Amino acid sequence: MRRFIVLILSLFISVSALSQTGDGCYNCHKDAVGDKATELYPGDVHFKLGISCADCHGGDKTSDDMDVAMSKEKGYIGVPKGDKITSVCLRCHSDDAIMGKFGSKIDVKQFKLFKASVHGKSEIATCVTCHGVHNIKKVTDPASPVYPTSEVRLCSRCHSDANYMKRFNPALPTDQFEKYKTSVHGQRILKGDVKVATCSDCHSAHDIFKANDPRSTVFASTLPKTCAKCHSDADYMRGYKIPTDQYEKYVQSVHGKALLEKGDLSAPACNDCHGNHGAIPPGVKSISHVCGVCHALNAEMFSRSPHAEVFEKKNIPQCEICHGNHLIEHPTDEMLGVSTKSTCIKCHKEGDKGFEVARQMRDMIDTLVVRASKAKAILDEAEYKGMDVSDARYEMNDVPQILIKTRTVIHTANLNEFKETIEPGYEIVDRVTKSGLDAIYEYYFRRWGLGISTLIITVLVIALYLKIKQIEKKR
Repeated sequence: MRRFIVLILSLFISVSALSQTGDGCYNCHKDAVGDKATELYPGDVHFKLGISCADCHGGDKTSDDMDVAMSKEKGYIGVPKGDKITSVCLRCHSDDAIMGKFGSKIDVKQFKLFKASVHGKSEIATCVTCHGVHNIKKVTDPASPVYPTSEVRLCSRCHSDANYMKRFNPALPTDQFEKYKTSVHGQRILKGDVKVATCSDCHSAHDIFKANDPRSTVFASTLPKTCAKCHSDADYMRGYKIPTDQYEKYVQSVHGKALLEKGDLSAPACNDCHGNHGAIPPGVKSISHVCGVCHALNAEMFSRSPHAEVFEKKNIPQCEICHGNHLIEHPTDEMLGVSTKSTCIKCHKEGDKGFEVARQMRDMIDTLVVRASKAKAILDEAEYKGMDVSDARYEMNDVPQILIKTRTVIHTANLNEFKETIEPGYEIVDRVTKSGLDAIYEYYFRRWGLGISTLIITVLVIALYLKIKQIEKKR
């Protein structure tokens, strides 16, 4: 009650102060019945700073003569529309000196940012579209339309109106706000938690660009840093009981390196797994579906493995249990088998079926890799000796593909299917090895044949020479 009385008194003092300055515009309009502008303006941040009607609308605020007060010679512009609204705001908001007089720390580069944005270029919005007209509040004021708890509804006034959005971008979804309300961010903001992300936290406020524009804060390669502004700040995130090292892990992951180092925009960022507006942490059942969007074959094979049913019954994460979540490294053969670096031994112990299947799978892959390496060495030797082994080398190109298929089939955890996939690789390696050895044998056979032939010819030549000498001697 006391705070309410103080508020009424301060409002009364403000109104009295403005009346005593001789602002004829306000004094005249406030007496008019149903004048909405003068009803709202006493609660406006500009009113409290002593800014009069004429400072925005022009004219002579000291005159009580309507013709003089609203004379164009006195700079009266009436109700500004379109770009003129922004121009009026810019008189102060782009001038450091003027803003300094009011002790404001607001960035005076806002208009420059806004004009380059998707809203400014298309003239979709002006300052008053978001901030209001005669009832403008500070951003930190809960009554402001851009206060976090109100901002999402403000943006949805346009972005949830399908007919309105058709005029500018028919392809843009209009259900973002509905999705946002289902997210962790949305649920918290609707309960009054102003720390969670709202539209401007992700898309920025004045310099909003299309998502496919490299300048956008939600551009694929920029998005992880945008999310990290909050999620990597341990002090800011304190109280939410979630880790704050996700970004550090992500940049070291196979996904992060592909996106941030190699510039592969098809690589997943935060939103590809967690969603955009309907952002929720992937649960046990959803994580495999998220991964399966890109890794469809792996997901299909896992779905028919004995692991799938067991994992679901015991609420065990699927892909994540072996590959991790944010720090996903490039998979290696060391993940398979029963060595200390294997992921299989996290669940399987010596003596159970899974342990034996993992051991056999790893042994068979290692065997093929070693035999393929030896076969390649034999081909290299034969080629070095000048033998044609191009057909065998061409056939050898199928072995890496078979290894890729085999490493994918691991997800079925089916030993028979695994053997069917890998055995053609053994057959190829055996044929190639034989072809290489045959070529080397032929090389040495030709060498020995040439040597023996040369020796025989040499002996015959010598014998013929001696015979000729003998005949000549008898004559």
